[in-house]
Amino acid sequence: MDVSKEIIDDAIDFRRELHRNPELSTMEHETSRRIRGQLDKLGIPYKDGFAGTGIRGIIEGKHPGGTVGLRADIDALPIDEMSGEPFSSENPGVMHACGHDAHTSMLIATARVLLGRLDEIHGTVLLLFQPAEELSPVGGSQRMMDDGVFKDYTPDVLIGQHVWPGLEVGKFGVMSGPIMGNSDKFFLKIKGSGGHASMPHDTVDAIVVANQVVSSLQTIVSRNADPMEPAVVTVGRFEGGTKHNVIAETVEIEGTIRTQSDRMKQLAKERFFEIVEKVTEAMDAEVEIQFDDGYPATVNTKKWADRLYDTVHTLYGEDALPRVNPSLAGEDFSRFLQKYPGVYYWLGSSVGEGQKPLHNPAFRFNEDAVHYGVSVMSQAAIDTLNTLNENE
Repeated sequence: MDVSKEIIDDAIDFRRELHRNPELSTMEHETSRRIRGQLDKLGIPYKDGFAGTGIRGIIEGKHPGGTVGLRADIDALPIDEMSGEPFSSENPGVMHACGHDAHTSMLIATARVLLGRLDEIHGTVLLLFQPAEELSPVGGSQRMMDDGVFKDYTPDVLIGQHVWPGLEVGKFGVMSGPIMGNSDKFFLKIKGSGGHASMPHDTVDAIVVANQVVSSLQTIVSRNADPMEPAVVTVGRFEGGTKHNVIAETVEIEGTIRTQSDRMKQLAKERFFEIVEKVTEAMDAEVEIQFDDGYPATVNTKKWADRLYDTVHTLYGEDALPRVNPSLAGEDFSRFLQKYPGVYYWLGSSVGEGQKPLHNPAFRFNEDAVHYGVSVMSQAAIDTLNTLNENE
């Protein structure tokens, strides 16, 4: 689909403006103000204040019909940027390292395209600018719903897209069923009994206990999980001890458990508690456990994943739709999809050689992907509304 160069250039400029001025989850006040300014310029009615800084814009088509919601997340991450981009973050310690700046600018551009195609729109398009996507396990989607974002307009279908550095520009990741995983996290404080390094028999070495716990947790995947069901247990922080000749009194451990199915999630959670409690007990240590159920798996509705697949296929052909595997990364859009049908998909955005992953301080987004993101999201909104209209 042809999108004007002016719309794409403006989207890139706005994306760079947002990239220079990132804000952390729940603190997106200036970002929200900038979005409202864009909507005001376009004459799009909106309501703000959802989950604090979230916004719902409304585009009414020329014909009656259903309601489709398009989601863009707006928050950034607590990362010092090292991308080398000339428009790098001007806020120390904060970076758009997950592409939310691109999501937001592409949704504004999508709105511009739709305003020029009102006679093709059978129904209503909701523009959903969601804060706090990175704030797992709280997030912003549930808070937006709790604040009544869909009180006046109930969506028949919700659509979300995410930049994906693992795919080339011009490629899309579209699938039905689970596309993103359950993302739970845990914190452990293991308490032993410290003492002199030369007298271990008088102590309970918290580091040794913690090592046994970490090693044993790996058996959840290697010996408890069905090899055909994705699961990952990762310890991301292990901290303890004070000096070379002091046996540690305490160790703190933080990590995450990622699964795809709810059955595997429950099994992993049960085994986690059993292993931690029994290993520490067997080694005469104590443990404090905090387990946070994070975002649920993001599960696409087959009907709307198929509809999106057809949209991409019509626009860019079969080569634009490579076979892709689901990811075990977490996504707050999942809570929207627990309440409403919809589809979440990936937009190829690789810069090629040297591409860093999402959440990396050197992450870069290929702005050539903007045209593809805007064209597919705007056409998907129209096609989805047409499908809803045909089914009535």
